Amino acid sequence: MAQAIHDMSPRVNKPFVKVSCAALPETLLEAELFGYERGAFTGAIARKEGRFELADGGTLFLDEIGEVSPTVQVKLLRVLQEGEFERLGGTKTIKADVRLVAATNVNLLEAVGKKAFREDLFSRLNVITLNLPPLREREEDVPLLAYHFLDIFKRKNNKNIDGFKKEAMDVMLEYNWPRNVRQLENAIERAVVLARGENIIPETSS
Repeated sequence: MAQAIHDMSPRVNKPFVKVSCAALPETLLEAELFGYERGAFTGAIARKEGRFELADGGTLFLDEIGEVSPTVQVKLLRVLQEGEFERLGGTKTIKADVRLVAATNVNLLEAVGKKAFREDLFSRLNVITLNLPPLREREEDVPLLAYHFLDIFKRKNNKNIDGFKKEAMDVMLEYNWPRNVRQLENAIERAVVLARGENIIPETSS
């Protein structure tokens, strides 16, 4: 969805930069977002631009923003309010024109009530909210996504696959996909790799 927002906006010719907040510990996330100067910490042998700099003029997508620490939340709030920041270990103020798109599977309003997420940051982020229901609640999207991933992976694996047998599609429609679209994507990739014919068929036990 974040990619689609970027692609259909006037910023389409500018960078689209993605960061998974849950995949990085606090110190590394801060360095990734804001960059750092040489010598800012052990191992910082050269200056590095952060994701906000790299996304200047474009879109920065922060996935799993509910996992961000209070320290990083404060710095995010400043960027959203003032459009500026400093690299770690630096004193020069850097300005960045970035459209921020954030995603989370955490109820941020509940997190605010528990003091786990800053209310002021939530207010700045909560300009427009798009609720994407889980895949199990939008069955009509399963065939569209399945064929989309099939097209990607058959080209990647140089496979001549036309589509899915009805039985295979029925299996996908009946499954509840607890890990959502990523799980469907992984399932299609596996099916393409293992496929021996021109259509994907249901897996059978020997």
